[in-house]
Amino acid sequence: MRTLSKWNAFIFLAALLALPHAHAKPVPANGKLKVFILAGQSNMVGFGQVKGSPGTMESYLKTNPKDYGKLVDESGNPVVRDDVWIVNLSDAANVQKGWLTTGYGAAGGHIGPEYGFGFVMGDHYEDPVLLIKSAWGGRSLKHNFLSPSSADYPKPEKDGDMGFHYAEVLRHVKEITGDVKKHFPDYDGKGYEIVGFGWHQGWNDRIDQGAVDAYEANLTNFVKDIRKDLGIADLPFVIANTGMGGWDIPVRYKAKVEKLMEAQLALADPEKHPEFKGTVAGVETRDFQRTREESPSGQDFHWMRNWETLYLIGKTMGDKMVGLLAAEK
Repeated sequence: MRTLSKWNAFIFLAALLALPHAHAKPVPANGKLKVFILAGQSNMVGFGQVKGSPGTMESYLKTNPKDYGKLVDESGNPVVRDDVWIVNLSDAANVQKGWLTTGYGAAGGHIGPEYGFGFVMGDHYEDPVLLIKSAWGGRSLKHNFLSPSSADYPKPEKDGDMGFHYAEVLRHVKEITGDVKKHFPDYDGKGYEIVGFGWHQGWNDRIDQGAVDAYEANLTNFVKDIRKDLGIADLPFVIANTGMGGWDIPVRYKAKVEKLMEAQLALADPEKHPEFKGTVAGVETRDFQRTREESPSGQDFHWMRNWETLYLIGKTMGDKMVGLLAAEK
């Protein structure tokens, strides 16, 4: 019988690992709703544009139907997942709830990371999935999302107070899980489990040297405090770094920007943070940067509003989360 050489075996394993998660068997149902929290600032809100050209969902469906054709139905309309529900209470005047599809980004014609992430998690579980999205533009970890272990500050009461948006994330989670049926009418009452947390934030910190210098310590405390306040000691975290601009950052602020991105990924490095080994994963997003010519907009701080970029960030966050969850078993 022929045996694989070491090199051929490596190629075979790499190809196997590259297969989409959709081809793997879903995790068997245990009857509990699977809850994920997605938090951050404007790029978690999401400006991935659906309509128009170039760099939109509409245009990528034409140029890459092999990878993205599964996201639309036979009529060419975006698929609506009937196994993934999303709730976003971030804007009290515009509460968003519904089965996952396009339109849960910054406006009806946009997506954020929730889109790709939700598709991965919906494929991963036989049980239904609930995404709780808490995201606001222009908020920093240094001030708005600062957790209690990073500073001794008064109880935040309003937007602008230190730590207000850290408290808001927790409030949203507790409000929704405290009355799941109210926010998710199809909930069967059989219980839920908070399974993981996704984080994509950092633009407001990366333009402030002091915030950059403190980012790793602040994010470390954020992860620990979220786990403590939710009562889940090893809650899996996936952190997507602030890779806008890609690998070609102008020299005048290259050092500052790269230090922030390294700080974000550091939490997933077991040599730097052994306390997070196997429970925190990082997503390198710089490869997802697309050019201005390939995109609907020149807004570099919003990933040029490129749909593929936001989709890939979310999908990769989902893939990384699947890896963490598999390691838990």
